[in-house]
Amino acid sequence: MQETVLEVDNLTTAFKLKKGWLRAIEEIGFVLRRNETLALVGESGCGKSVTAFSIMRLLPEPGSRVETGRIVLNGRNLLDLTEADMRSVRGNQLAMIFQEPMTSLNPVLTIGRQVAEALFYHRQMSWKGAGEKALDLLEQVKIPSAASRLNDYPHQLSGGMRQRVMIAMALACQPEIILADEPTTALDVTIQAQVLALMADLKTQRQMSMIFITHDLGVVAMIADRVAVMYAGHIVEMAAVGELFQHPVHPYTEALLKSIPRLDRSTQEVFPIRGTVPPIDRMPVGCRFAERCDHRIDICTRRNAELLAWQQKDDHLVRCWVKGDDSPEVSNA
Repeated sequence: MQETVLEVDNLTTAFKLKKGWLRAIEEIGFVLRRNETLALVGESGCGKSVTAFSIMRLLPEPGSRVETGRIVLNGRNLLDLTEADMRSVRGNQLAMIFQEPMTSLNPVLTIGRQVAEALFYHRQMSWKGAGEKALDLLEQVKIPSAASRLNDYPHQLSGGMRQRVMIAMALACQPEIILADEPTTALDVTIQAQVLALMADLKTQRQMSMIFITHDLGVVAMIADRVAVMYAGHIVEMAAVGELFQHPVHPYTEALLKSIPRLDRSTQEVFPIRGTVPPIDRMPVGCRFAERCDHRIDICTRRNAELLAWQQKDDHLVRCWVKGDDSPEVSNA
């Protein structure tokens, strides 16, 4: 069994809106093991990025709060740390690759300066030493003619190269865990494949762990070891990547897989999911996918199921009254 580096337990995060405090994610729980990639999958608005920002403690205050739960990194609950302590954790132990590099990179600083900053502040290196290390990092992420690119500004780079700069920044202090928030969404498929292969190679070389956020199940198949499927703030299914693709159980997971175009299927075999994810201020009672689900029964619209082992497999969890294992509560309902 691989060593556990991160444990998220019963995490619930809420935002303050006109209607009061509304929960964006509820009872999120998972473990992340060393040298493992856990993918968080789901449509926009399902809570994937909120989960990552909660772990990094980057959500704005006082407009948001973590209501319950623990985020344990190497035996320390990050929710108990002061902001000063968290600043030493970010970059050193946890690092994040943000979704859009053009808005994440500072347009008035060179890329060399931006990569070197993390080393200067976190590792107390001189600017000269940090600059030399920045060059080494740009070469590691395979930026062509890296030495000549050190003094370039973000607008002078292509989308793929900007994303590689973001990866270099995240790797600078050799963190144990990388959180990647849809890092390939804006890239064409060729560059996307290159960036994914690069991230997988670097993760293996450095024995890092990764939480990879995406809505693209094709990407999940390439890079993930385990998958947590999220819908409307809940994890509805979690399993090893091969198990999930071979035996999807929750109706939402099945619907996601059926909505993917494939070369071995005709266009008539692609089925879009009807409806949309409910907004945070109009979450339905019971199962939040029930309104879009063809398998729903009466209890689905009244009470939410628990996330339980499917067919006694501890590594395959499902939250569903219909497709999950029989529950005494169902028979008594």
